[in-house]
Amino acid sequence: MSFNVAKTINFLLEGSLEIFSPNHDNYPAIGIQPFTGEIWHPKKGEDTKS
Repeated sequence: MSFNVAKTINFLLEGSLEIFSPNHDNYPAIGIQPFTGEIWHPKKGEDTKS
């Protein structure tokens, strides 16, 4: 019986280490990215309607 308990604990430990280990966290930078440019502000008297 102790062999089955040890085997079950080993199975659960390996799975949790695989899920929570930081080894596979190298994701590409895709999707929404923060804006790094300059915000455009119209000058007074400038036509904002194109």
